[in-house]
Amino acid sequence: MNASLIGFEIAVILLGLGLLMLDLWTPPERKRGLGLAAALSLLLVLVATFVVPMPQDATGFSGGYVFDPLALFFKRFFLVAAILVLVMQTEFADRIASGISEFYALVLFALAGMMFAASANNFVMLFVAIELITVTFYVLTSFQRGRQASLEAGVKYLILGALSSGFLVFGIALIYGTSGTMSFPEIAKGIEANHDLAHQGLFLLGIVFVMVALGFKIAAVPMQIWAPDVYQGAPAPITAFLAVGSKAAGVVLLLRVLLTAVPDLAGHSAKLLMTVSGITILYGSLCAIPQRNIKRLLGYSSIASAGFLLLGLSALSLNGISAILYYLGGYLFTVLAAFLVICIVMRYTATQDEDISVLAGLHQRSPLLATSLTLAMVSLAGVPPLAGFFGKFLLLKAVVESASNPDFHSAYYTLGAVGILGVVISLYYYFGVVKAIFWSKAPADLSPISLSLPARLSLYACIAGMLFLGLYPAPLLDLTDGVVKAVFK
Repeated sequence: MNASLIGFEIAVILLGLGLLMLDLWTPPERKRGLGLAAALSLLLVLVATFVVPMPQDATGFSGGYVFDPLALFFKRFFLVAAILVLVMQTEFADRIASGISEFYALVLFALAGMMFAASANNFVMLFVAIELITVTFYVLTSFQRGRQASLEAGVKYLILGALSSGFLVFGIALIYGTSGTMSFPEIAKGIEANHDLAHQGLFLLGIVFVMVALGFKIAAVPMQIWAPDVYQGAPAPITAFLAVGSKAAGVVLLLRVLLTAVPDLAGHSAKLLMTVSGITILYGSLCAIPQRNIKRLLGYSSIASAGFLLLGLSALSLNGISAILYYLGGYLFTVLAAFLVICIVMRYTATQDEDISVLAGLHQRSPLLATSLTLAMVSLAGVPPLAGFFGKFLLLKAVVESASNPDFHSAYYTLGAVGILGVVISLYYYFGVVKAIFWSKAPADLSPISLSLPARLSLYACIAGMLFLGLYPAPLLDLTDGVVKAVFK
């Protein structure tokens, strides 16, 4: 029973191990193609999630692992993200001096950690999943050993990641010491049976420490300081996977802990969540304004996006949680489109400084790349009719609806105003990128940029995702509503 529940995770891990074995017999000139083979294999796993019947709301490993609609939603999310990242890695392969197969395999192992995180139902599984994700990213961020920026990014991520792990372990120890269990449902039952538990100082301190550690994963204030430097220094495909996969893993774990383990405490933490959300939005939005490095700009943008995700959590409603899932769906295609364009453009840039100015004349060199990056920036800015607009609209709508609560009436309206202000500020730096593409002085070299078939298909998929989710939000919204109602009754 336990083995059947983790069938998808086993498939991903075996694929990563198989990739390392294939590396032994693959000629060096053909190793780049292993990434595409891994992407196609993950596509089969993704199809299997729709075809293979799986038990609903089943638990395994002494209740530490749960397979429910929320877990299935995020497993599919992580698989789509990993497929697009593997395609991106093949475009980046010529800039990896050695160990390209390991470069692919580590992404698969990180993916397995994310899939375990989606099903975490106790603190043991939560810790194992987070560490599997984080340790692989320690290596991946510094994989370009010949670049000082990459090594610096790896060291910074390692130091701050170790700090967050310390918070997590200490928090789990305090929670276990006061509640006597690590199971999320059992902790919720213990609070329901003994309300004094929810007011014990050590228990509350443990919850705060766990929240701080998970805040590191989504790059929320005050654990956001690693994001800009790591985003700038890490290889572009890894930055993309950090921005999408690692952030979504943090989100699903936040949902599991707050709404499954301590649902009674979630209401009492509303003001804290609102404060962190508002500060994170303003910090990310304001700090992005002066940035010239495109990856660093997207790092601060990622911080602001974490603030928007916390809007939905702050709303303390099913609509807010549904809006989080919808926002992540649009964010997936938007961010991966942006990083795929950056990855390809940098191959044709001699300086490799990733300054926004390298995008000048892109509409002449490759209309598809220019269109993809423009749509990504417009979507991130929250301009209709793209997916980013509807995602931010749903999050702000959930906050305004929660303002009917008389205890937090003005606080929710203030938070909504901060969210709108963040959107307005973001228009400046996102459209600065669009301006660089179409209206900056074109460089002397306007040679066309050639695109491989997998890269073209990935860009078409991202464009289709941004447009479809923005113009026809009902299918995904119905799905997210169903997931939320089935899990958080």
